[in-house]
Amino acid sequence: MPREATSRAEWLAAREALLLREKAHTRERDALAEARRALPAMRMTGDYVFQGPDGPESLRDLFDGKSQLLVYHFMYGADWDEGCPSCSFWADNLDGIDLHLAQRDTAFVMVSSAPYPALAAYRARMGWRFKWLSCAGNRFNSDLGVSFSAEELAAGTQVYNYRQGGFGGPEAPGLSAFLRKGSAIWHTYSTYGRGLDGFNGAYQLLDLTAKGRDEDGLPFSMAWLKRRDRY
Repeated sequence: MPREATSRAEWLAAREALLLREKAHTRERDALAEARRALPAMRMTGDYVFQGPDGPESLRDLFDGKSQLLVYHFMYGADWDEGCPSCSFWADNLDGIDLHLAQRDTAFVMVSSAPYPALAAYRARMGWRFKWLSCAGNRFNSDLGVSFSAEELAAGTQVYNYRQGGFGGPEAPGLSAFLRKGSAIWHTYSTYGRGLDGFNGAYQLLDLTAKGRDEDGLPFSMAWLKRRDRY
């Protein structure tokens, strides 16, 4: 919590000093974005088939005629009764964004390991509008580093966020970017863990408040969170 300012002048001086740091952060963020775009791309070779509202679709189909594709890897295991509450929080913040991304030649979908009927039912329950597909039966989420086998978990060989043993469960969150050039599809970027933080508008707004996310003292950072229909 902030201390009380002794005067308007004191408050303004502190705010202007912080503004200098914020501007430096913005410039560094722009430089990181440029460096991100300059990363080498890796050609996708997997023959993935997804199940969604339009039936079976290939990875190419998910582009919906666009040259770019963003995939949010939503944690929803094959035998789970519900989707992950944290991913549901992110989904609340991302719902509807696909319409705007489409205007910049970019498709947006969510992909999970659960069978499509489970995804469709949960999507209807939450009232979301984005396209959501199942990668059950293919290695898409495994190849992108967000699904792990029981053998990997037992041996501690799973790799998440570019380090071994980085996640302790069978499903993990992430966001991946792809580029289509003719018939070729290229993987250009993936981010995981705290790299997903910026895509949650609720957290970004809370970060502007005096109390911030107010998660100190909780058993874990998101212990307060519930699915939107359970508050």
